[in-house]
Amino acid sequence: MILKSILFSILLALAVPTMGLMASDKCVMCGSGSSNGCQQCILPGGDTYPNRKKCENAGCKISGTTSCSTAANVKVCTGK
Repeated sequence: MILKSILFSILLALAVPTMGLMASDKCVMCGSGSSNGCQQCILPGGDTYPNRKKCENAGCKISGTTSCSTAANVKVCTGK
């Protein structure tokens, strides 16, 4: 019984961080010429053409994809 509890705890510890990665939003890098000082734009719901268009409408000139930054010095726009 104790062995089952230990095994379950290990599996749970490995699964929880992975769940957060799967549910997270994607971001794109905003290149030079972007308005509002945007450096990144969040693509809510994934990397699709309509979401990219929303980021472009927010002033982002998309230069590539990236993981979303949590740094305080990165100006992040949203494509909502």
